[in-house]
Amino acid sequence: MYAAAQQQLLFQDAKDLLEAENAPGLMPRLAAVLRWADWRYYVQSDPALADFEYDTLFKKLQALEARFPGNSTPDSPTQRVAKGLSERFPTVSHLVPMLSLENTYNAEDLRDWDRKVRAGAGAQEVIEYCVEPKYDGASISLIYENDQLLRGATRGDGIMGEDITANVRQIRSIPLSAPFSKLGIHQIEIRGEAVIHKDIFADNNARRMAEGLAPLANPRNAASGTLRMLDPAEVSQRRLSAVLYHVSELERIPASLFETRLSDDSTSIGAANDHFHTIQNLAALGFPTPAGEMHLFRHIDDVIAYCEGFSLRRDSLPFEVDGLVIKVNDFALQEKLGMTAHHPRWAVAYKLAARQATSKLRQVVFSVGRTGSVTPVAKIDPVPIGGVTVSSVSLFNEDVIREKDLRVGDTVLVERAGDVIPYIVKPLAEMRDGSEVEIVYPSNCPECGHNLERQEDEAVWRCINIACPAQVQERIIHFCSKDAMDIRGMGESNVKKFCALDILKDIPGLYHIEWERVATLEGFGEKSVTNLQAALEKSKSQPLARLIFGLGIRHVGETTAKTLAQAVSHIREFYEWDEDRFITLEDIGPKVAASATHFFRRSETRATLDALEMAGLNLANDQKAMQVSEGAFSGKTFLFTGTLSKLKRSEAEAMAEAKGGSILSGVSSKLNYLVVGSDAGSKLEKARKLGSVSILSEEDFLDMVQGD
Repeated sequence: MYAAAQQQLLFQDAKDLLEAENAPGLMPRLAAVLRWADWRYYVQSDPALADFEYDTLFKKLQALEARFPGNSTPDSPTQRVAKGLSERFPTVSHLVPMLSLENTYNAEDLRDWDRKVRAGAGAQEVIEYCVEPKYDGASISLIYENDQLLRGATRGDGIMGEDITANVRQIRSIPLSAPFSKLGIHQIEIRGEAVIHKDIFADNNARRMAEGLAPLANPRNAASGTLRMLDPAEVSQRRLSAVLYHVSELERIPASLFETRLSDDSTSIGAANDHFHTIQNLAALGFPTPAGEMHLFRHIDDVIAYCEGFSLRRDSLPFEVDGLVIKVNDFALQEKLGMTAHHPRWAVAYKLAARQATSKLRQVVFSVGRTGSVTPVAKIDPVPIGGVTVSSVSLFNEDVIREKDLRVGDTVLVERAGDVIPYIVKPLAEMRDGSEVEIVYPSNCPECGHNLERQEDEAVWRCINIACPAQVQERIIHFCSKDAMDIRGMGESNVKKFCALDILKDIPGLYHIEWERVATLEGFGEKSVTNLQAALEKSKSQPLARLIFGLGIRHVGETTAKTLAQAVSHIREFYEWDEDRFITLEDIGPKVAASATHFFRRSETRATLDALEMAGLNLANDQKAMQVSEGAFSGKTFLFTGTLSKLKRSEAEAMAEAKGGSILSGVSSKLNYLVVGSDAGSKLEKARKLGSVSILSEEDFLDMVQGD
């Protein structure tokens, strides 16, 4: 639809229009840019502008059309919902159009919206506003008929959507049926958002990154892409959730919607004449809603105060949000205010600080990790995203560079969602002018010059020189980290400083530091030196599991390190083990077995362990751990999944281990107990299919701990 040259001109025009003063002559240009941006976002699923940039241009056009109505056109982007249908799924009509929301970014915008609402309300003195999170996912519409989920659809163009019923049925938080008939309801249409829990999103990305793959860009794109998968079984594995926040205004929903008792022992839910109580009542029927995050206010100043303070707790929510939605609470007033062709007049979105921006890719440098992996890092023009200035972005591996066709000099779209690391979504190819340079991946280690190698089943290139200075430094940093040997004061900056000054050359060198030299360095007074010496001395008595994890064996995490530690009385026993013997241990597969076998057969490993033992470190399975293994849970295996409400997962695992239990990282025939929190997904389903696993709630587990 748009040629490359045309897109480049439109992108540059968008940038120019962002800075331009409002004038009626800009209206055709704004409309053209917005139509192109709609096509890129909704049809190509390949956004060209950051959300804030699009919203700014949209509001410019709205303002101009309001001032010069004679210059507006029927096909203006402000007069309709943008098109966004694919041909992969059949299209269906929504019972009620799914409109967009008008966006605001500051207190002045909210007060202006409040004035419009009050003008439309007429003589009504008190207007109640409901404020709730604006979830950052993929919009969905559900229809229930005769108590059964009849259909699920995407938003599409707002009038027609894609029929994704089979995929919606895989979202376990969405009830497949509800007792609407007891309430006199034959058919109901409910709107909401498909979302991914932050923990699940982080777990998915951690696995992808461990495999050398690029992470998913953000929960919103992941949710949207999942809904459009053709295989429902694959959708189920992605573990989507949903938040339902609107019952469509339909005449066929009787006024007695929530007036009937659900059962003889329930209290009357009460008439639902407003949005707040409707959503509370949906929650009472078992639907996932924002009920616990909804707040009512009777003055716009209170709404503004809540919105401005919300950003402080934004990241504490289980799902990503990009703002808040303010709605007129009363249904009668909503109907009176009505809607435009684009958005309802009775609702508005308050957008939080942007977490997406465009920048220029200036350089790519290559860093070497502790396992020799060579990671490309993009250096971009510093740009603020979500309250953080971003200037470096990991590109993960060569395949990502090739798949995205990234080049030095590209204008790139950068995103940062929650605590997820910055990520280059894509280059804006239409902005290229021919000066861009291809990124050349090195064939030799940028630190030591050794040849790089890439295994067939991996996406990363590695330096296999075990003495590579960069690898040595990263191994020392990992060894000292909190989850490994927990050497307080020996953080990344100090390790790098000591390595640069040749004070540190390897891990055993930590216990032979020339303290006289350290004392001469800036920032290392007598107290600092004494504290660091004490931390190193304390680390010598750390349990064997921490040491094994601290050694940085590929594919060996904290849980696997504990499994290995419990299998021997001294770490040297592993010198004689082969892959077949490692595989006999709980939850250890071929990949870990091969890595551990190779690690313990290396002469460098054995020399390091000898030096550490000479320095006084504990290389044996300590007696306390052996005593614990004879506890009430001796011989029992546990796995925790979902979000626990009373305990952190690490605390729960420690409680099980304290009584002799072992922790597994996956569901198998070796698992005895699966402890399930909220939003449990595939692990719970697999455990049920096995039939041999005891499934416990968090309360069941705590009773079990206390009872034993």
